[in-house]
Amino acid sequence: MSMFGGIDASASGLTAERLRMDVISNNIANANTTRTPEGGAYKRRFVVFEPREQKEAGRFAGFLAGAMDRKNRRGAGNGVRAVRIDEDRTQGPLVYDPGHPDANAQGYLERPNVNAVAEMVDMITASRSYEANVTAINAAKGMAMKAMDIGRS
Repeated sequence: MSMFGGIDASASGLTAERLRMDVISNNIANANTTRTPEGGAYKRRFVVFEPREQKEAGRFAGFLAGAMDRKNRRGAGNGVRAVRIDEDRTQGPLVYDPGHPDANAQGYLERPNVNAVAEMVDMITASRSYEANVTAINAAKGMAMKAMDIGRS
């Protein structure tokens, strides 16, 4: 791994966590949306991450061998990337509201499957992960500065 590998890995984490916070914000903003362009109530969305540049993804033995390889450390610590944004297809809670324009024939209205408390917990987790990546970048930057100071001596 090069001197800037740690910064690159943390930068990928910053990008991924920012996307995660954007998706969570969208979920919170649509917590009361009962009609979407696709039809029906809003469905919660979430980001799916995967490690970057894994040679043998899904195989623990391959990952372990790559991490143990002294010549090529590309198996671990390369960062993360967002693969896709999935939709939680579970049904939201049904509320009896026969006067609502989106209610079905029985008078029940499907609410979005967004739990505001869980979304806020996810937002705090994403925010803390973002802060941890910023701290890691600052530490790597500090080490690079110290290395340059040693080189000047």
